[in-house]
Amino acid sequence: MRLGETSLVGAYVIEPDPLRDVRGWFARTFDRAELEACGLETGIVQCSLSGNAVRGTLRGLHYQTPPHAEAKFVSCIRGGAYDVAVDLRPESSTYRAWFAVELTAENHRLLYVPPGCAHGFQTLLDDTELLYQITHEYVPAAARGVRWDDPAFAIEWPAVERRTMSERDATYPDYRG
Repeated sequence: MRLGETSLVGAYVIEPDPLRDVRGWFARTFDRAELEACGLETGIVQCSLSGNAVRGTLRGLHYQTPPHAEAKFVSCIRGGAYDVAVDLRPESSTYRAWFAVELTAENHRLLYVPPGCAHGFQTLLDDTELLYQITHEYVPAAARGVRWDDPAFAIEWPAVERRTMSERDATYPDYRG
């Protein structure tokens, strides 16, 4: 597997390096020693799936506040998604910046979202599923979000005919960080 630094401090795109033979292929997506050598948190305590019926579904941007901040390894196991991380760490040199990568079932990429960053995605295809590996348990009292179209971030989302999202995600107030 190859780790590629992104424009956000501490966020990485992980690209599996498949070994192929007559049976198909096999690839590592998680190697604790290699990930920890790059400073990534690896203590996975929760895994979650997100199923999305229609193209244009937007989820996020979600995060948890300290001391419950979480890192996420996000991959797409069916379909495709435009996956976004937003740096909400005031001490970071990339504070308020965002990074996006296309995750698909075919490219097998993962996005590592470090603690202190919000995460969200928009599906590019119908019937898209994402797998989350998360380093902190979900704590409802620490759960927060920022609005997908907040001018503080100016995220460039793919154009769609119809965007599907929850009322909660659509109505977060402007970020005041």
